[in-house]
Parts: sequence; structure tokens; C-alpha cells
Amino acid sequence: MADQEKIAELYDERYQLMIGKITELSQESGLPGAYGEYMKEAAGFIRQAMETYELCSSRFLINSSEEELKKRHDRLYGRLDEARYEESFLNPAYAKRRLGKKLGGELCALYADLLSLIPAAYELRMDLLCIWSELTVELFCLLEEGVREHTLDEAGPTEELAQEVKSALVSFYHDDLELFVTDQVAGMVTTEEDFLYNMVMFSDLSDDRYLYQYGSCIGRNEIGMAGYLRTVPQEEIDSIARVYTEGFARGFEVMGKDLSRKKTVSIHAPIGMERVVRAAIGQFKEMGLHVILQRERTTSLTGRGGRQSGIYSSSVNPQFLFDHREDKACYLTKAYAKRRLEAAEAAFETYKKEASLYSGPALIEVFGEEPFEPEMKPEALRLSKSQNALHLRTVAGESEIQNRFVPGKETGFTIIAFPLPSIGERFQEIFEKTVEINALDYQKYQAMQQRIIDTLDEGCAVRITGRGKNRTDLTVALHRLLDPAHQTNFENCVADVNIPLGEVFTSPVLEGTNGLLHVSGVYLKGNADVFYRDLTLEFTDGMVTDYGCANFEDAEKGRQLIFENILNRHASLPMGEFAIGTNTTAYKTALEYGIMDKLPILIAEKTGPHFAVGDTCYSYEEDEPMYNPDGKEVIARDNSISALRKEDESKAYFHCHTDITIPYHELGDITVLCSDGRELPVIRGGRFVVPGTEELNDPLDDRLS
Repeated sequence: MADQEKIAELYDERYQLMIGKITELSQESGLPGAYGEYMKEAAGFIRQAMETYELCSSRFLINSSEEELKKRHDRLYGRLDEARYEESFLNPAYAKRRLGKKLGGELCALYADLLSLIPAAYELRMDLLCIWSELTVELFCLLEEGVREHTLDEAGPTEELAQEVKSALVSFYHDDLELFVTDQVAGMVTTEEDFLYNMVMFSDLSDDRYLYQYGSCIGRNEIGMAGYLRTVPQEEIDSIARVYTEGFARGFEVMGKDLSRKKTVSIHAPIGMERVVRAAIGQFKEMGLHVILQRERTTSLTGRGGRQSGIYSSSVNPQFLFDHREDKACYLTKAYAKRRLEAAEAAFETYKKEASLYSGPALIEVFGEEPFEPEMKPEALRLSKSQNALHLRTVAGESEIQNRFVPGKETGFTIIAFPLPSIGERFQEIFEKTVEINALDYQKYQAMQQRIIDTLDEGCAVRITGRGKNRTDLTVALHRLLDPAHQTNFENCVADVNIPLGEVFTSPVLEGTNGLLHVSGVYLKGNADVFYRDLTLEFTDGMVTDYGCANFEDAEKGRQLIFENILNRHASLPMGEFAIGTNTTAYKTALEYGIMDKLPILIAEKTGPHFAVGDTCYSYEEDEPMYNPDGKEVIARDNSISALRKEDESKAYFHCHTDITIPYHELGDITVLCSDGRELPVIRGGRFVVPGTEELNDPLDDRLS
């Protein structure tokens, strides 16, 4: 992050000019009809952000009461409340109805990006306040001239004026792209103890005032989490953090990577868990790692609404995020894509040394939100077919650049998850149970999982079937073991990078992997966090060939939802992973508390067999040897798609990996198919039958019908 005093010096004159102009527009724009309303509302919001900036600059908000802080927060974020959002220019349906089809979508998208000025104001980012204000004023001037030239009236703009406005938007996102990309790269790998670090480490956590000083959207989850953690003894907080930090270090050990060469690690965590994050920062420091904290992504440029990352809020209106998931459609051009890759290359080159010292991310995820089934609004901006192809190439290009400067073979990660207060009245009990599940004895599970692997390694394929109403019938092909005494197909995964334990997983052979995957309901986090009902995926030779869900009466809307959020906009994806989850304790807990439909995939994938579509678990690291605790090398690190990296890397990776789990109560059998005709059962009727794994059935005894 750039030095704030230098930024203020560079931008002060421009900022002062903008204050006057934005203030005028917030009072009266002179534009006709809905365009006058829109400009007055947008300018009024920017003026509120500027006022917040000025109060933060004078440190007035530091000494404000909780009531004053909350009042300001509500003035800024209240427009995202569900009821207000429906009749807001932030809602694409409302915006297009009022502003018309020619510019309604684009102006709605701009307003959504303007909301990033709230955290910018709290972080004293005068540069961001300036450039977004200048863009808004530029668009106003175009529209004002349209009134004079009779190309804008209450019916809306002419096609020519609409194109001028669209061109101005494209120019802004193209010309200022470098600032956003550089901020993103710097925030990922640099160790400056900035606003967020100071918030986490030095705020008074004894009351809720500090929450409203983040500049993020604060709701019942952030307030409830912070309040609950205040009641937890410090030794328990330290223990919760240690499971997570030691898992990160253990991951390096398991993968044979040298953590001692690294100096930094990034923490991604929900607001409200500062006590845990503080403890983790201290524990990472003991390992010689300085912690980097980065804000969640707040603009369409940086990927707002994607996977939870940075120091994030869980209280943003999910329909707002869903409606604006493709806002880049208003500026995504070949020139933009080319410049974005150039900016990423330049930024990583600038921070090359810092990138080489970065060890990877340590993520705390949350679960317990009300299952979200989105409304598919035809008014929302959508990428065209050519833009979609361009978007995929850009994502691939950025991933390739990042992997060059931050090689996966030299870095690690860890993920852990905790419930949110929104999970229900028994939140505290569920939180305590989750802590127990996260700390289960990995050595005991490791031994039982090895018995499962020994059985699986006898086969050339595995057949998985559902039971009851579950229609799953899948055959997964396995790699051939040329040296079974020293090779294995399945990784024995306990609690290191992926907490809680446990699973055994492999990268299937695509050719010969066929059949139907069906699950009655699953909550998946991807480009949008969505609960899917009656999700089905059909595989032919390991590739998705058909799919559907029952979220909408119109089946095509369901297909579109899957295309965008599970297939990640690809025409098809391979099965990148097949796994058998062994955490029956987590499964039992979920059923006892009635939260099966709210589990994050991080936990849900351990409560039955799961199948990932997209890249393998070893993407970019296929050529790095991997060994199980028994000394055998895991050879199933590749498939026929990822093998294309040797010819053309752009054809080998999809830059996504989405796990889908069949829970034990929907599971029929898992059977190993051997080349000599033998069939070896691993699970029968949802129960483990491999000798030595009987203990896994104890939590299931009174749970399976």
C-alpha cells in the first residue's frame, strides 16, 4: 500500500476540487427524471464517503461513541439492506426500469463499485476517492451536455450519447487498472503494518466500537462472534489458533517443502475473530513468519463477491453480490485484458523479492449463513460469449504469472472453518463442537485411512452408488500401480492444510470415469455462495457432459447457475478429485444440530465421498514427489488434461476446484473393482466395512436409516 502522506500530497488539489463539485451534484444535478435522481444519489453517497474520510483524518471517529459509529455505518451501508436494495439504483432490475436499457446496467455497475469508497475513506485513500469522484463528474458532464444538445431527456439518452458514456467507463477501467492491480499484488506479499494490521493488533476488543472502525459492513455475525469470543479464556483462544498455525507448518513438512526459507504468511479471516487472529499472528511470529493482512475485494476489478478472502465481512447482502457478479461486462475488452496481464507482470516484478519470501495463505472460513438461492435477474450485466472466453484466458494468464513469482511447489496453505452466530440459537454449542472436531486425533484416523487405501489400491476402478432417492451411479477409473510395494493412488489426508481431518483422495484417470453424480442438497462457495437442490452432473470419460439442478422452475436457469458457479464458465470440466471422507463425528454433529445444509464444503467433504470438478489437488505441482506416512509415493497426481502442461500450459488448467459431497445417509455402496473380477467393499449401505475401520461407524449407529 502506498504511503498515505505522499498520496495526500499528490492528490490534495484534485480532491479539493472534487469536494465542491460532488457537493453541488448531491444537492441538485439538473439532469432530467431518473438520471437526476441517480446522479444526486450517487454524488450524495460519495459526499458521505468524503465526510467520513475527513473525520478519519482528524481522528474524530477514533473517539466517537458506539452509537455515533453505528449511525455512520448505517448511513453508508444501509442501502444494502434487503428492503432498500430492491428500490435502489444498486439493483439492476430497478436501475434498468428507471434508467432504461441503454445505460441502466452500466450506471448500476458503477454505483456498486463506488461502494468501495467506504473502506477507502477509513483507510485514508485519497487517491481512490479522487479517481472515482472524477469519473462520476466526467459522466455527469457528458449527460449534462446531452441535455443541452437534446440527446438526453426524461425518456433517456440517444444511442450516440449512451455510447459516449460507455466509452468513458471503458477508458476509466483501462487507464486506472494499474493502480488496482498493483494494490492487489502489494497487499498479497508485502509486510507493511498498515491499517488492517493495526486494527487487529491494537484495537480495544472489549466492546463493539472497533468493529465499526473497519469501514466494512458490520452485522449480527461480526457483533455476535466478537461478543462470544470475549467470553473465551485466553488459553482456549491460543489452542484454537494453534490447530490452525501448526496445520500450516505441518503442511510444509508433509509436502517436503522448506518453510525456513520463507518470511511472510497471509491470514484471511472474518471480522469478529480478532482474538484468534492475534493469537495466530504471535504463533506465526514464533515460526519466523510475519503476517500480512489484506482487505476483502470490494470492486468488480478485483473480484468482489468471489471466495471469502482477506479480512472480510459475512454480512453483505448476497443478492447484491450475485446481481453484480458479471459487472466487468461493461469494460472487458481485448485491450483491457492485455493491459491487465501487463500490469500484473509489472507489479509482481516490482515486488519480486517480497513474493519470493511469501509462504502462502492461512484461511479461516465461516459457515452458518441462511442457505441462499439467488434470483436470476435478466437485467443484471452478463458477459458475452466472446467476453467469457476473454475472461477465462485472462484468469489463466494471471494465474500463470502468479505461479512464476510465487511457485506452488515452494508455498503452502491451510484452511479451517468456524460457525457464524446466524447458524442459530445453539451457536455457542456448535462453535465448541467445531473446535473439538478441528482437534481430533489425526494419528488414529491416519491408521484407519491407511486400511482404506490398502483396499483401494487393489483396484483398477471404484464404483459409487446412492441409495433411497439419491440416483448416483459412478465408476471412477484409477491409475495403474506399476510397483504396489512402493506406490499408492490415494493420499492419506489428515489435519494439516485441510482442517478438519480426514479423507483419502486421488486424481482419477479420466478415461473410463463415467456415470451420474447426484446430491439432494449442497451449499457451495464459488463465484457466488449458493445452495443447490437436486444437483446432478453427468460424466463421460471424466468430463462433465450434462448437468442440472432444481433451484428454478426453468431448468435452463439452473443450468446457467451451474455453468457460472460450478463449471466456472467452462463448457466442461474434468473430475479432478475423487475422495472418501471419514469424519463421521462431524457428520453426526451436523445432523444433531440440524445444520447439514449449512456446512462449508471444507467440513462437508469429510462427511461422505466427494468429487471435485476442475483441476486436481496437485495443480502446478504434479512433478513434485508426494509420499504418504507409510513411505509410499502417491503417483496419482495427474490426468490427461493436466498432462497437457508439457505442451501448452493454457490447456492444462481451469483455475477452479469445486468439491461436491454425497452425505452418508444418501450413500449406498463404495466398491473397489479389481482387474481380476474381484469386488472389494469399502462402504456398504453407508457404513464402513474395511476391517479395522469399524470405529468410524460408531457415530453413525443411530443416525442411518
